[in-house]
Amino acid sequence: MKKPEYILSIDQGTTGTRAGIVNQDGKLVASRYQEIKQFYPKPGWVEQDPIEIFESVSNTVGKLLDECKIQFSSITSVGITNQRETIIAWDKTTGKPVYNAIVWQCRRTTNYCNLLIDKGLSQTIKNTTGLTIDPYFSATKISWILENVPGARTLADNGSLAFGTVDSWLVWNLSHGSSHIIDITNASRTMLFDINKLEWSDELLNIMNIPESMLPEVVPSSGKLANVSFGLNNPSLPLTGIAGDQQSALFGQGCFEPGMVKVTYGTGAFLLINTGTELISTGKELLTTIGWSLNGHVSYALEGAVFSAGSTIQWLRDQIKIINNSSEVEDLALSVEDNGGVFFVPAFSGLGSPYWDPEARATIQGITGGSNRGHIARAAIESIAYQCDDVINLMLTQSNISLKEFKADGGASVNNTLMQFQSDISNFNIQRSSTSESTLLGAAYLSGIGSGFWSNIKDLASKWESGGSFSPTMSDVKRKLLKTGWNKAVERSLKWSSSD
Repeated sequence: MKKPEYILSIDQGTTGTRAGIVNQDGKLVASRYQEIKQFYPKPGWVEQDPIEIFESVSNTVGKLLDECKIQFSSITSVGITNQRETIIAWDKTTGKPVYNAIVWQCRRTTNYCNLLIDKGLSQTIKNTTGLTIDPYFSATKISWILENVPGARTLADNGSLAFGTVDSWLVWNLSHGSSHIIDITNASRTMLFDINKLEWSDELLNIMNIPESMLPEVVPSSGKLANVSFGLNNPSLPLTGIAGDQQSALFGQGCFEPGMVKVTYGTGAFLLINTGTELISTGKELLTTIGWSLNGHVSYALEGAVFSAGSTIQWLRDQIKIINNSSEVEDLALSVEDNGGVFFVPAFSGLGSPYWDPEARATIQGITGGSNRGHIARAAIESIAYQCDDVINLMLTQSNISLKEFKADGGASVNNTLMQFQSDISNFNIQRSSTSESTLLGAAYLSGIGSGFWSNIKDLASKWESGGSFSPTMSDVKRKLLKTGWNKAVERSLKWSSSD
């Protein structure tokens, strides 16, 4: 019998699902992508259809294997990575969702979060979970479902309601209801998990009035986690790797040592610095999170979350229609010499790190009669880099860890103008990954270690390849001037939707 030679990796993201095949050399040899819809029932609310999420996984996997003519017998194991903080609640008996998935971008629980802050719980939650109180995280979304969806509280009190992040929902369905699990990285993003004790926090469950019976079992990021199958007539495969998308990208970028930083430019932009076995507590501006759990050892990370990155370019395309395709934004930006004094703060869903202001709103400042589409496009690209720079500076200050390496990946990292401006404004050398799919690779790598496809992370460290490097060329004077303009624009976007 032929030895299995591939890892099947699934990346269920915010805007779509990608399935990929990774070979023994750690290379992505083929992938298939399918977009999924987002719904905006009220201003600031973001939802998705849980059934569509699951079906997008089944569809992409099926079409990928058909196109590649790869049999299930050639697959060693499966890895899953997913959009984090997005939650789904379903009836354990029927397996049917009781409500749409509430997406991480959703701001419907802003008032509840403010109530928790007013009760003086900020430090308790920060100390326990490493997180800042914000609608971004899962806990208040669960509470919202329990209080607002008819019958949900009764089901929960009877032990019949299941909660899960997207990884939990996928595994439940792929295991035909036999596994209700969550990997430790996703658990660490719920605002319910004690990252010191590595278990669910009874105190926080009581505060949020969430029954423990709803919660999945917490499992490591790598190892024998579940058996999954893609269709009734297909054999089951071992699921041996799960991680939230940003932790998966950190792993896929080979950031295995403390001081290694990655930024993934996706729908949002997420920066993580590996802090090793050290759990570093910071102020509210940054998040302390779990990087992964491997062979019984937990690696920690500091994270900064930028809510609008690639979604800013999508807004230019879909809402104000100054470009037809996202790929056109770079040429449009290069049609002008500079930003012409225009600054774009893309606070469509509030601002994440370091501001954590759910009431901030997007604003374009500095427009004059001479401003044109090119200036707006350039300001949009630059806004991504400014936001990341805010986070990088804080990370280095608050962690006291020296930067070893700065790696970039994600769909928007193919934009050379963005990469060069990021290097200029942050005054760092940047190494771009040869593949924009580090998230997909990370899940495959975790799965491959969990199934014995690769022996250890040393096998993986040499598999990373550069797709270009960028070094700063901007003068200190210009850098300072631009940062001053950015900070002024941000200040004017804060608390915009506040009633105060």
